Amino acid sequence: MDSVVLKGGRGSASRVQKCKLCARENSTEILSSTIKSYNAEENEKFKTIDFQPQAGCAAEGVESGTVFRDVNLQEKDWIDYGRKARESVGVFEVIHPFVKC
Repeated sequence: MDSVVLKGGRGSASRVQKCKLCARENSTEILSSTIKSYNAEENEKFKTIDFQPQAGCAAEGVESGTVFRDVNLQEKDWIDYGRKARESVGVFEVIHPFVKC
């Protein structure tokens, strides 16, 4: 498994990506003990992995364009109030495909 060095010499991770909304660098560490085989019959099918979003994420209101900073997804759900849209906003049941390019 390849490893990428984090900015500022903070160690390394399997994957590093910059957030488009807040420019924060986010990292993912894939534990080698969790890697399972993948064969041709499973091509283009997702495999389930354990993924825990953390605090410090950002979200943008679809209709209002309002940016919400410091979204905490450690509880897997996040709820706030959008003043422009005058209604509750939230992130629920986060799922994400990870694709190596």
